[in-house]
Amino acid sequence: MNQKLSPFTILLLVTPPALWAGNAVVGRVISELIPPITLNFLRWAIALLVLLPLGYSVFRQGSGLWANRKRYAMLGLLGIGLYNTLQYIALHTSTPINVTLVGASMPVWMLVIGSLFFGSRIAGTQVAGAVLSISGVLTVLGQGQFSQLLALRFVPGDIFMIIATIVWAFYSWLLVQSTDTEAIRRNWATVLLAQVSFGVMWSGMFAAGEWTLTDAHIHWGWPLALALAYVSIGPAIIAFRCWGMGVQRVGPTTAGFFNNLTPLFAALLSSAFLGEVPHLYHAVAFALIVGGIILSSRR
Repeated sequence: MNQKLSPFTILLLVTPPALWAGNAVVGRVISELIPPITLNFLRWAIALLVLLPLGYSVFRQGSGLWANRKRYAMLGLLGIGLYNTLQYIALHTSTPINVTLVGASMPVWMLVIGSLFFGSRIAGTQVAGAVLSISGVLTVLGQGQFSQLLALRFVPGDIFMIIATIVWAFYSWLLVQSTDTEAIRRNWATVLLAQVSFGVMWSGMFAAGEWTLTDAHIHWGWPLALALAYVSIGPAIIAFRCWGMGVQRVGPTTAGFFNNLTPLFAALLSSAFLGEVPHLYHAVAFALIVGGIILSSRR
């Protein structure tokens, strides 16, 4: 952990924000087609089926899964059962822009939670990097104009996203408290499947509660099917795999700064779908965010 940022590590940590930006947009688009908690359950149930042929050995006797079941149950609860559920609930009343704005507080929560619960020391460069990186996020959201920021309005869904961001910070710190056995570590799919297997159980219980307590219903069709395929493979399996490897290499604090690329990617995706050309403030924001990442990772 805490290695220098190599090109491969940067690629690992840039990939999840790009996929998560698409996840926020897709989650908002299909919010009227499927209940949020059910969406999260189906997403990870599909991911489990995809991972099963690759990492089924994790269920064999002696793999270490059951010996470390409390750790994997907690990782599954935080990273899969709670974080994604809270994000999809937030997208029912909030916009992808607001959700990514709230998610931009990730570096701050990484620093605070690491210091309070995991004995991590906060360096001055990390604080400066957090300020610089968040400035880049605000530049995107304000489209380079301070008046645009003042016009932003927050809704109850943003509160859910604040809770989700705190949950993700705890999840990321727990990732580096590794007690994985060699039988699990030797295959990336077994590491992820160990978490997903518990996460599906958590999200399944939450979904059952949703159908029991609310008037839940699903509008099946190709748009929902394609959306489920995307969120199950891209933002789930690929993003979680890359994030896990990146966090193990540089630590949760530095990795948290890469999360601030999500609003930038969201803006670029919106530009692509709407046929708009990138603006100067996109370049300025990118420079600020990258500057914050570099500054925070300095020793």
